[in-house]
Amino acid sequence: MNLIPTQTEIAHAGLDERLFLHGVAGTGKTTTGVERVNFLLSQGIAGDSILMLTPQRTLQVPYLDSLLSPERAAGGDVTAATVGGLARRMADLFWPLAAERAGFAQPDRPPVFLTLETAQYYMAHLVRPLLDEGYFQSITIDRNRLYSQILDNLNKAAAVGFPHTEIGARLDSAWLGDPSQRRVYADVQASANLFRAYCLEHNLLDFSLQLEVFTNILWPDPIVRAHLTQRYHHLIYDNVEEDIPRAHDLVREWLPQVRSALLIYDDDGGYRRFLGADPQTGWALRELCDRQAALEDSFVTSPAVEDLGAGLVDAIAPDVPFSRSPTHEETGGATGAFEILSARFYPELLDAIVMQVRSLITIDFLPPSEIVILSPYLSDALRFSLMDRLQAAGIPVRSHRPSRSLRSEPASAVLLTLAALAHPHWNLHPSRFDVAHAFMLALDTDLVRAQLLAEITYRAKDLRLSTFGEIKPDMQERITFVVGNKYALLRDWLKAYRESSALPLDFFLRKLFGELLSQAGYGFHRKLDEARVAASLIESIRKFRMAMEPSLVGLDTPDFDLGREYMAMLQDGVIAAQYLESYRTADDDSVLVAPAYSFLMTNRPVRVQFWLDIGASGWTERLAQPLTHPYVLSREWDSSAGRLWTDADEVQADAESLARLVSGLLRRCRERIYVGLSDLGETGFEQRGALMRAFQQVLQNAGEPE
Repeated sequence: MNLIPTQTEIAHAGLDERLFLHGVAGTGKTTTGVERVNFLLSQGIAGDSILMLTPQRTLQVPYLDSLLSPERAAGGDVTAATVGGLARRMADLFWPLAAERAGFAQPDRPPVFLTLETAQYYMAHLVRPLLDEGYFQSITIDRNRLYSQILDNLNKAAAVGFPHTEIGARLDSAWLGDPSQRRVYADVQASANLFRAYCLEHNLLDFSLQLEVFTNILWPDPIVRAHLTQRYHHLIYDNVEEDIPRAHDLVREWLPQVRSALLIYDDDGGYRRFLGADPQTGWALRELCDRQAALEDSFVTSPAVEDLGAGLVDAIAPDVPFSRSPTHEETGGATGAFEILSARFYPELLDAIVMQVRSLITIDFLPPSEIVILSPYLSDALRFSLMDRLQAAGIPVRSHRPSRSLRSEPASAVLLTLAALAHPHWNLHPSRFDVAHAFMLALDTDLVRAQLLAEITYRAKDLRLSTFGEIKPDMQERITFVVGNKYALLRDWLKAYRESSALPLDFFLRKLFGELLSQAGYGFHRKLDEARVAASLIESIRKFRMAMEPSLVGLDTPDFDLGREYMAMLQDGVIAAQYLESYRTADDDSVLVAPAYSFLMTNRPVRVQFWLDIGASGWTERLAQPLTHPYVLSREWDSSAGRLWTDADEVQADAESLARLVSGLLRRCRERIYVGLSDLGETGFEQRGALMRAFQQVLQNAGEPE
């Protein structure tokens, strides 16, 4: 690993030093952290005495890749964790110590740990009756968003460190607007209280309860603290600025007891503020370190890109103290780093972007993996339009959107449709279109043949699939006997399964995927992306089953079935939990289409970025969240002072967030960005957002005489 002297000096520091390393993105901080781990192992430090913390599992990828390398030094397995993961491990290991003190009704029974999906399931189970009673009547919001925002409030209470019973009061105290919103906050508090009481009654631990049990009960216990401090003597803590205040509190108390530590902080980070990240409490940790060091020179951005970043930040939020790089007049300044792609209508803009991507790949020989296409939000329609155009142009493409429900993935839809056909007792009747779509992907054929096959063979009323031999000969020829043979094998497989004992849904899908769909001739054969989606779906179902089986929910209903319950949960639009595998495809040689914040959290640079529709308000405005508030429910907000959240606060927060986003994106761009601009946006309306005005100011400044 080639390092500059400053990086080497930090990575090879003494085995009894606590260091605080900071700098902007692209200066080699994580590379230094990886080398620090390798150095510790090379000095004979046991791997199991090293704790490597990050706020999010995806940020561990560079460390895990290094630790899995055959070149690494021997020395046991380094523990890679998040504070949330550490909390779960300790709650599981020391459950007898925590159960009764935390108020669980059945301390002699084991805990049940909930994922985001299963927590939303239980929240839905409890809140649906309240909706019928008139709760949340004054707002219009999708039910899955309603459940997730109540859970988000509980998570923020645990992350910041205030009692969950104060959520409604904190939100209410800062509200300046329609008085009916105060009733909504009261409903939020009642729902949160009901959910917490249910969790305590049934030994269910969502993220908020895991964190509270760990930080309030287990960490202060001498036995638990001794277990952790005597096991881990060396700490690597990367992306400190993206973590929650309670994580910083934990590290603050732990630091004096570790032998060595390296804390890594991104000066302009804090992209996860909406999830509770607190850069200020992270920055305060430097006071406990023996030495501070800074990396200043970027290994990523060109001088022109640095100038563009400085110009945009000055235009968006001139009073916010971001790190500014010196200007480089000899490079042509900021205007040399970007090119505008403009069009009248949004579809024309997408066509222009695809043409430019194809030109970069075919003429400039740029690897597809060095190109990303970013937007503030990635709707299903936009995702489909972009990926369909790129694929039609022969450009390899992939997308990642963590909030995208598993039911929205075509591969998941196929598996779930076939599962409904295999389990008639669920009384779920897929539409003929869904069955045709399943045939198209499963049998690896075109939509016309799949539609014909579904119309002729499928009877939704009794879930019957007729044989291929019953089809008229002329229609058999149109469908082709190749497709017909594959259909016959699929039908026989489903028929045989119906006649056998039903399996748990995740077992069924493993069997279906392994015995049929992954075989040669079928749609999942050698399709790695479809296999990844199938693996995520099966893992989601497995976690749902494990969380549900010890529970009492619904077991008093004679026809209760976990598989059908999972299908109903997906129909409610429950967001899929995050799976690390979807991030670990970052090295695939394909163009990435993603929301801007999702790309930031992959923490990897590319040579070229495309920014879609810079006139859109989505680049600036915070997503509407009527049941929660990331700034009011933070440690920086003093709820006791009677302060109100005003429009001026919102404008200031939006400007700071946009400046932080723009700075972060450009610090992960090596050469150039292409700015997409259409007269009419995705929704068909003219938009002139703050980001577009910032680019206009950069152009005006470049055109001014010296």
